[in-house]
Amino acid sequence: MSDESVLMGVLQKRAQKLEDRRQFFRKTGGVAVGMAGGAILTACGGGGGDAIAQSSGPTDEEILNFALNLEYLESQFYHYAVFGTGLPANLQAGVGPQGAVIGGRAVAFRDPVVAQYAKEIAQDEIAHVAFLRQALGAAAVAQPQIDIGGTDPNGAFSVAARAAGLVGAGVAFDPYASDENFLLGAFIFEDVGVTAYKGASPLITNKTYLEAAAGILAAEAYHAGLVRTVLYAKGLATPALRDAAGAISDARDTLDGASDVDQGITGDATTSNIVPLDANGIAYSRSPGDVLNIVYLNKEAASKGGFFPAGVNGSLVMSSAYA
Repeated sequence: MSDESVLMGVLQKRAQKLEDRRQFFRKTGGVAVGMAGGAILTACGGGGGDAIAQSSGPTDEEILNFALNLEYLESQFYHYAVFGTGLPANLQAGVGPQGAVIGGRAVAFRDPVVAQYAKEIAQDEIAHVAFLRQALGAAAVAQPQIDIGGTDPNGAFSVAARAAGLVGAGVAFDPYASDENFLLGAFIFEDVGVTAYKGASPLITNKTYLEAAAGILAAEAYHAGLVRTVLYAKGLATPALRDAAGAISDARDTLDGASDVDQGITGDATTSNIVPLDANGIAYSRSPGDVLNIVYLNKEAASKGGFFPAGVNGSLVMSSAYA
């Protein structure tokens, strides 16, 4: 048998295994989380939380709309930080209630490298929103209400920073106040986006959508690696930045179950930890519910809160229950 035949046989077996796994989770019932329209389907492998499923699993459209909610959040944060304005109105309308953006302003970047990186990521995130909206067409959800403010001690950024021990009671965390604060604010989002796309990818059945999701996953991983690298480098002169990133990682991990799927940016005394991986060198996954635990800033089953004060739009709206 030729090497090519052996390779084709291996690939066919792998494809069949993935299809069998997908069908198993689509047909198997799970632990209900009280979600409107049924429970969300947790991605298999490497993720935090138990496997739960709708009777038929989420559709590709539901998964892409879930991703679109997250892209709205990231895009608004970066767009305000770089340009001082929100997304264009034509990139916000859609199915479901459209919400306003709370807070957001331009960062007076001092480091030109950080400024250039921020602009690059902002442009990428805007492109993600536009692409997903185009792919979904009339089914695209509207931008929900988003809290990215930096002056309210009870705002999402402040609550997240307080949970990590970065600010005290009654103190606001402003991600627009400095290059360093901006990087820490970005760090809150970027790793979550990577694990969200990684967790959703096995559930997408349309190969065109799957390829697109894989492409966005790669882009988000580049962004996360960039943010982690700059924080680590700046931590040479300001070790507190590395400690802050580790504290944010630990705080995220308290929200999405007992599994440790989050890591800071430091390794041992001789290594960094720019790329957070499991023992097999593979990036972690999160289910939609676990992702919502983090962006809602709530370890209980909830349908709103944190960066999405009124919840996200679409059918995948309920976080997992870990309280």
